[in-house]
Amino acid sequence: MGVMPVNKLLLNMAVPMIISMLVQAFYNVVDSVFVAQLSEDALNAVSLAFPVQNLMIAVAVGTGVGINALLSRSLGQKDFERANQTAMNGLFLAAASCLVFTILGWTCARLFYTVQTDIPGIVEYGTDYLTIVSGVSVGIFLSIACERLLQATGRTFYTMITQATGAIINIILDPILIFGLFGFPRMEVAGAAVATVVGQICGGLLALFFNLTRNPDIKLSWKNFLPRKAIVAGIYSVGIPSIAMQSIGSVMVFGMNQILIAFTATATAVFGVYFKLQSFIFMPVFGLNNGMVPIVAYNYGARKPDRIIKTIKLSITYAVGIMAVGLLLFQMIPHVFLGLFMAEGEGGGDMLTIGVPALRTISYSFLFAGFAIVCSSVFQALGHGVLSLAVSVVRQLVVLLPMAFLLAQTEELSLVWWSIPIAELFSLAMSALFLRRVYRKEIAPMRESPKLL
Repeated sequence: MGVMPVNKLLLNMAVPMIISMLVQAFYNVVDSVFVAQLSEDALNAVSLAFPVQNLMIAVAVGTGVGINALLSRSLGQKDFERANQTAMNGLFLAAASCLVFTILGWTCARLFYTVQTDIPGIVEYGTDYLTIVSGVSVGIFLSIACERLLQATGRTFYTMITQATGAIINIILDPILIFGLFGFPRMEVAGAAVATVVGQICGGLLALFFNLTRNPDIKLSWKNFLPRKAIVAGIYSVGIPSIAMQSIGSVMVFGMNQILIAFTATATAVFGVYFKLQSFIFMPVFGLNNGMVPIVAYNYGARKPDRIIKTIKLSITYAVGIMAVGLLLFQMIPHVFLGLFMAEGEGGGDMLTIGVPALRTISYSFLFAGFAIVCSSVFQALGHGVLSLAVSVVRQLVVLLPMAFLLAQTEELSLVWWSIPIAELFSLAMSALFLRRVYRKEIAPMRESPKLL
């Protein structure tokens, strides 16, 4: 972390994560492709579940970001006792979060759908799907927590294996359980949910095994499982802003779905399809960030500003390059992407008519998103998660949703999609200003520190 050439280190850390994230994106898309073959109601049911799934991921990943930052910083400072306590307290927080979502999934799934729509097919499919993915959420919390422990110690190759394993199991089980192949019962949308949670549980157990047997930098012991106030506070000082920031995405998607469904249910299906497709572009950037965060955090603890700066610059360069590729693809072949979701079949004409201009318009936001995403992770790695939260609040709640609502008053659906690039432009400006502030207050003073002389 502290001596390897930065570009080589970043690639060694990030490439396995990028590969695993691409596999994750692939199985998310495959999930919806199979479900879309049932009906548009089935596709809408899965799409409308996104805010709750995103909220679970927000809590799991946000807690994981806090674990990652505190653990990496502790290792950089050679404080191995605090590193061990951080690892086990992180698992405790994951277990507590899982319990909350399990209860909510078993009791509130139908209510979540009935407040959004009165279409019976969507409500029934959605209740089945959400009850399972939320009510059996142990896999997602276990896998994300354990993968963050591996990332924080530089063992991203193992996280690639765990995520790929979970994704492959999901992909294999999807058609079998959805359509009832090889003697299994036909479960339809519920089958997609079962495939998802089984894959998550298998990936989580494998990640736990790797931490117990292949991660000598930390020692998992039950004596450190009970929460310690200082450790939990350290995790959540970074984690809570990250959780809030990602949870805002759930509010944004829920709000956008209500705006879009007023036009037509097909518009919400297109929005759901967009989120599946854009994961192929954003997931590699998130994988890059997952490799970047422990490098920045470690070298911040070790007081090596030049390595921090070079890591940030390289990460921004790679992220912008990935986003540029995504922009070109969304501009050139949006009809091909939509065709994966039965856009050419029944109701496909409407999906193509709405979806092609939607994907092209939304993709302009990619021009700005890469820089902002990297900056957000830098703020979190340096303990300034509130700055990431501020950018996310402004982008999604202050700009995007109000702008979408105002554009919807024109009764032109094609204009509503422009709210996303407009909001991302605001995000870019704020991220640049905050990065300059963090550099002046946190990184630049290290160069003047007597410890560096």
